[in-house]
Amino acid sequence: MRIAQVAPLYESCPPQLYGGTERVVSHLTEELVHQGHEVTLFASGDSRTLAMLEAPCERALRLDPQCRDPLAHHMVLINRVASSAHLFDIIHFHVDYLHFPVFASRAGKTLTTLHGRLDLPDLPPLYREFPMMPLVSISDAQRAPLAWANWQGTVYHGLPPDLFSLGRGAGGYLVFVGRISPEKGPERAIEIARRASLPLVIAAKVDKTDQEYYQEQIKPLLNDPLIEYIGEVGEDEKGALLGDATALLFPIDWPEPFGLIQIEAMACGTPVIAFCRGAVPEIIEPGATGCLVDNIDEAVAAIPMAQRLDRRSIRRHFEKRFLVERMAHDYLELYRKVMRRGLAADRKPRTAAGADTD
Repeated sequence: MRIAQVAPLYESCPPQLYGGTERVVSHLTEELVHQGHEVTLFASGDSRTLAMLEAPCERALRLDPQCRDPLAHHMVLINRVASSAHLFDIIHFHVDYLHFPVFASRAGKTLTTLHGRLDLPDLPPLYREFPMMPLVSISDAQRAPLAWANWQGTVYHGLPPDLFSLGRGAGGYLVFVGRISPEKGPERAIEIARRASLPLVIAAKVDKTDQEYYQEQIKPLLNDPLIEYIGEVGEDEKGALLGDATALLFPIDWPEPFGLIQIEAMACGTPVIAFCRGAVPEIIEPGATGCLVDNIDEAVAAIPMAQRLDRRSIRRHFEKRFLVERMAHDYLELYRKVMRRGLAADRKPRTAAGADTD
């Protein structure tokens, strides 16, 4: 199959440091190449891939000090994809809705995975305007605000089996990995660690939009000797960090669409203590891969339970549900489904006015 993968340009594929969407796109692309498909990856020029790379910009935009308008680069990206659309059997977009106006007339050869939250009031008019665009959710919970949209399926993220190895959890610390932002709950992670009298390692980035929150709400809390903030980490550092942790804290306060760090922890055999929001109940199996809680008190009480979980069993659960091979298989099924419908639509007779016949 001739497949185009269209990634956002904010991070490289795979990202050098933080980055969820681009990381998933990278894993999917490499697995599709491994399975023998002809894949072209549209991504930043510093990406690393076995696929054919088409790069509308030289570097990932977030780490490029010369980038002032990311949208301009993404407009170039969409135009490059449109110019070569005839070369592909299916074009898989991961850039939200930026391509909708350009590809609405050829929606039958596209698939769009939505990676973000969908409960924003601005979105329903947009998706009603483009009902022809085939969509994929990354959890069932994610699609709930737009349950009426053109969903083709839900595909959970997957990771290569050798990306992370089983850890022993010998570090004696809790860990928080992600973004320093109110919805991710770093202040709650700090409070949990303090009440449990356990060290907490925070490996996270701070976006420009969250600088004020970091300075006013989080930075004053970092003076506690139990708390260590190490900034962003790459893939190699992340594996060791997660593998040595007693548990991953995931104290979110928003409708999390998926939460990639949860399955990264599971790949290391590390239990997850997560607030029961968004997609979390679809990812974490209580008593098997972690604990679901509703508040800080429950999170503190869950730590001894998490410590008793079998790390090898957690790893086996990861291998059963969240490998990249399964993710690629699920997407290939949807590619075929969309392509069949697209061919059927092309063959359907139309009246002179362009309307479908009965």
